[in-house]
Amino acid sequence: MKILLGAFNAKVERGNIFKPTIRNDSLHQGKNDNGVRMVNFSTSKNLVVKNTIFLHRNVHKYTWTFPNRKTHNQIHHILIDRRSHSSILDVRSFRGVDCDTDHYLVVAKVRERLAVNKQAAQNFDVERLSLRKLNKLEVRKQYQIKISNKFADFENISDSEEMHKAWENIKENKQISAIECLGLYELKLYKP
Repeated sequence: MKILLGAFNAKVERGNIFKPTIRNDSLHQGKNDNGVRMVNFSTSKNLVVKNTIFLHRNVHKYTWTFPNRKTHNQIHHILIDRRSHSSILDVRSFRGVDCDTDHYLVVAKVRERLAVNKQAAQNFDVERLSLRKLNKLEVRKQYQIKISNKFADFENISDSEEMHKAWENIKENKQISAIECLGLYELKLYKP
């Protein structure tokens, strides 16, 4: 996800020409050179200006106040890749933050979506034991006997090196004995 944010000193008007990039909720009626440059850059890089998309009162759109305290501008912008533009949920400015500057704090709420590779997920779930067979008394007893036989080998071991070898042997063979007793769960493939 590409996010570009900063003080572009760009005023962008709400005209139909720029509508695919900035939508309808810009603060300004006119534009300046930096605004045209920003829109051209956004269009060439397939970006969307998110400040001008969300419907807020004008008080929450101002990002800078002129020293005369009467002129307000929206010159700080957040640009995001058009493909992932729905990840930004809201953008607005906060005037009450004391930063000792005439610029206002611009805050964006961002939600990140993570995707899992389908092939990796399928390979992960390839072998599952059929645990429902443990509900049957005969299968459960057979499985308990096999497991107890594996751990019975530990009773006669006195050396730590032999203990380590026996433990490695159990780790390698526990899957085999579980598959022998329980079998593998067969995944059902559903067609959409």
